[in-house]
Amino acid sequence: MKNIAIAGATGAVGREFLKLMEARDFPINNLKLLASERSVGKKLEFCGEQIAVEELTPKSFQGVDLAFFSAGKGRSREFVRHAVDAGTVVIDNSSAFRMDPDVPLVVPEINPHMAFKHNGIIANPNCSTIQMVVALNPLHKAATINRVVVSTYQSASGAGAKGMRELLKQTQAWVNNEPLEVSAFPAQIAFNLFPHVDVFLKNGYTREEMKMVNETRKIMDAPEMGISATCVRVPVLRAHSEAVWIETERKLTPQEAREILEKAPGIVVKDEPVAGGYPMPWDVDETVETYVGRIREDFSHPRGLAFWVVADQLYKGAALNSIQIAEVLAAG
Repeated sequence: MKNIAIAGATGAVGREFLKLMEARDFPINNLKLLASERSVGKKLEFCGEQIAVEELTPKSFQGVDLAFFSAGKGRSREFVRHAVDAGTVVIDNSSAFRMDPDVPLVVPEINPHMAFKHNGIIANPNCSTIQMVVALNPLHKAATINRVVVSTYQSASGAGAKGMRELLKQTQAWVNNEPLEVSAFPAQIAFNLFPHVDVFLKNGYTREEMKMVNETRKIMDAPEMGISATCVRVPVLRAHSEAVWIETERKLTPQEAREILEKAPGIVVKDEPVAGGYPMPWDVDETVETYVGRIREDFSHPRGLAFWVVADQLYKGAALNSIQIAEVLAAG
């Protein structure tokens, strides 16, 4: 039994931590909920108990064995080192430490051994990266992937609770013929989409797109893998979808790929060429697996394969993956 803290407990991902830890019977001796000063005193329910939120400060981690951070990059940079200095192991959901060579970037279906190589900090990858690598890795082991091209269809939950609220409010305003207010996103999200997730970089890609490139290479230990991403925000509440094209050294038939993916951990294959015979965000909402469908030969390349990947962004893309890392540590 561990003393656990959640930094960012009142946010969208923080609340999913509580739900998933209760559902998975995660071993907890004492649970501390941490957030900004404006949330102090709020109570969140866990296992039938109402727990008051405390302010996140540098002294919050005395006696804490394990801390889940989901309070944003700035908060992680400000407070994670204080937690580590207090003897706490931190699993961080932000991008603050992901590309630090001394910090393991872990997806338990792929590189669980790396969780034990931490110096107090373990990084949880970007949500869109996680579901893609869960699908890529077994295929890479079987046939060596040389190149990946991916287009994402990312839900409003990727921008947190404020993003989900904005989608709902804009939809309601549109129905009532009222003005649509834009604040959480760079453009209207209701009945719209835009290829703009995170900020643009000098190379023409967005930071989200480069996260998928760099994090995939690190997680899969494939520094030479060619990867190109286009990340698109769509009016879906919480599950991300991805259209993925790969080129492999050895040709994989669609049937062989299906068989490989069906045996792979954390994956559900839903791949029938009929209406509804493929994963969709609405169906994947609040599920723990990564779903793969539309598996087919890419006729534009002699060793090409195309497929579709869907996963709940708040579960496997964030809270669940972090909890699975903690479960790996607990299992020793």
